[in-house]
Amino acid sequence: MQKAKPGDRVTVNYIGTLDDGRIFANTNEEGALEFTLGGDEVFPALENAILGMRPGEVKNIVLAAEEAYGERSEENLIKLARSSFPPDRELEVGKPLKVDFADGQSLLMRIIEVTDDYLILDGNHALAGCELTFALRLDKIEAD
Repeated sequence: MQKAKPGDRVTVNYIGTLDDGRIFANTNEEGALEFTLGGDEVFPALENAILGMRPGEVKNIVLAAEEAYGERSEENLIKLARSSFPPDRELEVGKPLKVDFADGQSLLMRIIEVTDDYLILDGNHALAGCELTFALRLDKIEAD
């Protein structure tokens, strides 16, 4: 039976959990993950864990934060004056807010604090700073 190698297109099912056991992703609900090994489509550490696996093989892996979404960074927080928004605009903690920057870039950020004078937005990925555990099964290999 063949083993997964760089260039192969693979189909993987997994359940991703956090340290506290909460599920952050489940391919049973979202559909299987399909990608090409070596194609920079998923975390390199995840690719490395799948290399050498055979169809039907299961494995548990743990990715440190720096191997996944990275550490949380204070540089990804911005403080904006409340007056920058229309007074009737609803701004709630936890809600996403699209921010357009002067250089033409747009970024979807989460509101983490709202006062009468300002709001603070977080541009970190929601899973930044988290260790991620994957219970994965390699289902299919399509050789290149």
